[in-house]
Amino acid sequence: MRTMILVAALAVAAPATADVIGRMTTAEPINAARIATLPAGQRAAWTAYLARSNALMAADKAALAAERRGMATIPPGPAEGPSGGGGMPMDKPAEWYAGAEARRIADTIVSFQTPAGAWGKNMDRSGPPRVRGQSWVIIENLPANARDDIKADESWRYVGTIDNNATIDEIRFLARVGTAVTGAAGEPYRASAIRGLRYLFAAQFPNGGWPQVYPLQGGYHDAITFNDSAVSQVAMLMLDIAARTGSFAFVPTPLAREAATSAARARDVILRTQVVVDGKRTIWGQQHDALTLAPVGARNFEPAALSTGESADLLTFLMRQPDRSPAVQDAVRDGVAWIEAHGLRDVEWGKPQGADGRQLRPAPGAGPIWARFYDATTGKPVFGDRDKTIHDDVNDLSLERRNGYSWFSSSPGKVVATYARWSRAPGK
Repeated sequence: MRTMILVAALAVAAPATADVIGRMTTAEPINAARIATLPAGQRAAWTAYLARSNALMAADKAALAAERRGMATIPPGPAEGPSGGGGMPMDKPAEWYAGAEARRIADTIVSFQTPAGAWGKNMDRSGPPRVRGQSWVIIENLPANARDDIKADESWRYVGTIDNNATIDEIRFLARVGTAVTGAAGEPYRASAIRGLRYLFAAQFPNGGWPQVYPLQGGYHDAITFNDSAVSQVAMLMLDIAARTGSFAFVPTPLAREAATSAARARDVILRTQVVVDGKRTIWGQQHDALTLAPVGARNFEPAALSTGESADLLTFLMRQPDRSPAVQDAVRDGVAWIEAHGLRDVEWGKPQGADGRQLRPAPGAGPIWARFYDATTGKPVFGDRDKTIHDDVNDLSLERRNGYSWFSSSPGKVVATYARWSRAPGK
């Protein structure tokens, strides 16, 4: 078990009575200079990974440039859909996925698959298919106060991502359609899903994690991204594909075995990154540096800290393991205990009220709820603002950040109930 004590989030200490207790430390990208500092035995794998990423990005850009060559007018980018995407229902009867509407959606999904095999995020896949020369992803129009968070080329962001369930949902939907549409008619959907699977294999780090964006975009996007359950959702997908049941029965046995290996590698890095403080296991950060495995920050208001929602999903993934090894049992037991001990009671995260906006208010008998972030050393909630300041009181944040971010949730509590059932189940 790797021991890590989180200090980056509190890089600049302030008096205990101040609401500003630190400043964000910018996450570092994966690059050749950093790889050169790794132990000699690790460098070759990371060097090859970085070279593959660079080659895939160059190929993606070259493919789009070739499509646009000679065009008098570049088609406008696709329309932005809801956060997390849409238009890909996963709960329809099996026969629905053989019908015209499902196939129309699947055709649109296939048309937006990048040459590297991935998809962008936040698009409604029930919309029109991609046209030649059109960007594969939406062009984000970031507000002025958010542009410092994401410095990548505005025309080339999230070109291949697992953020907001992108690529994961596309693969799952295509598998449903490819299973329902038998024979040659369903082959384009099955082939596209397998291309997406191979993309995820390629994107997986040598240590078993995944970045938020691949080919690599730089900055915090290069970290192992537990944020929004990205890694846990990919790892869950790998377990489902490895089983070759239901809509994944068409996956060739060798690829299913590779998916099982991928899920096992993800499990191992999850176990390695569980943060240990004073010899005790806690939970996980929102993202961890791919090379050092230490928790790191992301956007200006997302400090390096323990993250409850993401950790609950990682614990759920660990409880799905076919092999209840002692390491898995220890990690789950201690992680659930930490979450259970850090619920906040007698307070509520109220709805916005006039000029005061959202605030954490006393509410006798309410709870438990959990802060999104906790400082690893103190075990107390922490909150970030757009100006990179870190606070110990959510009510001290700017109105824009208080109203515009999910600082509290009751959902981590679900893992406590799941653990109670899991710990009593056969095989313990």
